Amino acid sequence: MLFTQFNFSTELLDGISASGYETATPIQEKVIPIIIEGHDIIASAQTGTGKTAAFLLPIMDFLIKHGESNQVRALLLVPTRELAIQIGQHIEGLSYFTNISSIAIYGGNDGQNFVAEKKALQSGADIVVCTPGRLLAHLKMGYVSFTGIDFLVLDEADRMLDMGFQEDINSIIAHLPSKRQNLLFSATMPEKIRKLARSILNNPKEINIAISKPPDKIVQQAYIVFENQKLPLVKHLLQSITHRCAVVFCGRKQDVKQLTKELKHAKLLVAEIHSDLSQQERETALQHFSSGRIPIVVATDILSRGIDIDTIDLVINYDVPHDGEDYVHRVGRTARAEAVGRAITIVSQQEQGKFAGIEHLIGQVIEKPILPTELGDAPSYNPTTKRKSDNKSKQRHYKRTPKK
Repeated sequence: MLFTQFNFSTELLDGISASGYETATPIQEKVIPIIIEGHDIIASAQTGTGKTAAFLLPIMDFLIKHGESNQVRALLLVPTRELAIQIGQHIEGLSYFTNISSIAIYGGNDGQNFVAEKKALQSGADIVVCTPGRLLAHLKMGYVSFTGIDFLVLDEADRMLDMGFQEDINSIIAHLPSKRQNLLFSATMPEKIRKLARSILNNPKEINIAISKPPDKIVQQAYIVFENQKLPLVKHLLQSITHRCAVVFCGRKQDVKQLTKELKHAKLLVAEIHSDLSQQERETALQHFSSGRIPIVVATDILSRGIDIDTIDLVINYDVPHDGEDYVHRVGRTARAEAVGRAITIVSQQEQGKFAGIEHLIGQVIEKPILPTELGDAPSYNPTTKRKSDNKSKQRHYKRTPKK
């Protein structure tokens, strides 16, 4: 279905065309007409399906067709700064030929940003994209009015609840008018999300698109290794697989820091992204990565959601994610738009049971290539066998580079 078939305003269609969009994705085809009709929505879709445009476009079209206002008209709550920034940039591109105003509000920046956010909230930016904690800081000051809200969007709702934002969300909703259109988007639909939906949505339409399964165009592989084979395998993969942009995910920020050092020592051009960096440092690293100046980034799961870079063609899981949904989000960073991608997970003996659970969740037995001969023999894959604790095997495999 072409975007021209949605009866969007001319200036919005100009922005869509300038952004390079022509054909709607499945979730856009299903969600956009429902939002235009004025219904509340609870939608579940795998990462990379185009859900951001699915809610932005009908909201922006509504704002264009219902005239200008000096009030906030649409409030978008998101779990992370990165996602707030990305959606804000998405809005800027799509609204280029319109009079729609917007601002992304998030923590971790300086006092000047807070002043700019305050001014936008007081003057009434049409669309406000924000993290819950930062918005509450403004609400507590007493100068924010949301009486003109037409839309409330909760994006990555499961992630927000996982991060402990339930109370913040409830406090924010208490400041909103009861008459509004509510749009809830989540990658997963556990009971806690349905409970949240029942508390804020009014007779919602439900849309489900390919829950909890990576797109077919992602080539998935898993190497079964001993713990001390992880680092040499990562180096081998990054040096032997041709890629434009690669992301290596680690479960802990300490591992991100150490692995980044080891890869730099191996003469690889690499950046790191984790919560110990300042917001400016993270944005700079992400900008260098997305522009291609730095082709490899090592990151925690802070980068696994809401970062949409079409050039990522290789994802490596240095460790097995804690659950299947995290796996789906990690590997979903590749094969964006119409591109193809490769996702490789490195599975130690202790992680085999966890990885088998992921295979069960996505309904797929993932290919397990033979370890390169120069790395030695690999353990067998037998996730149903309980393994005895082996303190030696549990030690981190990498060694600090001796100072020269």
